[in-house]
Amino acid sequence: MSITMKPSSVDALLPSSNKYPFWFGGSASAMATLLTHPLDLVKVRLQSTITPARLSMAGMASRVITTEGYAGLYAGLSAAILRQFTYSTIRFGVYEDLKSRLSHDTGTSHSPMMLICLSALSGFIGGVAGNPADIVNVRMQSDMTRPLADQRNYKHVFDGIIHITRNEGLSSLYRGVGANALRASLMNSSQLASYDMAKASCIRTFGMNDDTITHLVASSLAGIVATTVCSPVDVVKTRIMGSTNGEHVWQIIKRSTLSESPLWVFTGWVPSFLRLGPQTVLTLLILEQHKKLYAKMGV
Repeated sequence: MSITMKPSSVDALLPSSNKYPFWFGGSASAMATLLTHPLDLVKVRLQSTITPARLSMAGMASRVITTEGYAGLYAGLSAAILRQFTYSTIRFGVYEDLKSRLSHDTGTSHSPMMLICLSALSGFIGGVAGNPADIVNVRMQSDMTRPLADQRNYKHVFDGIIHITRNEGLSSLYRGVGANALRASLMNSSQLASYDMAKASCIRTFGMNDDTITHLVASSLAGIVATTVCSPVDVVKTRIMGSTNGEHVWQIIKRSTLSESPLWVFTGWVPSFLRLGPQTVLTLLILEQHKKLYAKMGV
């Protein structure tokens, strides 16, 4: 299956005739995750730990290395990879496919609002598809923050899925799916829309070339916007997925607000941004290499 690739020209709103396989977005995201997973783990640990004295990002990373070794920074990697092959494949693929279907050989540009709506919808669908792997990912990453007797000790993502299905029921794989899908929808729409606008501004207003430097600047700005917009939902999602006592989302929000400050919804913002920024840049660069290799193969 092939879909329309978003162009690298100044007008990112125009449809393109270039084609690439549906799964390229998931593949590029999974490769980027190999480098950014430690930052994601630190973010999840910071969001999952409820203590009066908060650790910094460096402090949490140091604790992980001290107590678990460097391999501890890659806890849950198998789940993170599976999540990218489900969630990111859908969010990239459906987004581009919807743009292609709506343009349908007209050559007309999509409005910014249309792009926001399409990316929000594709992100929502991707969030639902990736929820089971995301559940296991969060649990594997935060496992060492739990008391020894309560640790789950999943060996890998499929072991986690089997254990959850047997012990908690199949529906538990979709615990927090609402918050997760909402977060995915917000992230996809804020990231893609802000990236396109920032890139166009860099080229048109500041006279920058449409090259790697411009992509780096635009994706970094997009990362800031997406991280800020998604942080509240992301933190709530992490705490829901890490919980096994059946607390409702509003109970978690109330308890967290009472035991911490209202700013708890931005817990882990820095590591979240430091992960999302590089993840965005690496994903786009790797996706571009996928495209070039695919073109050389003449498939």
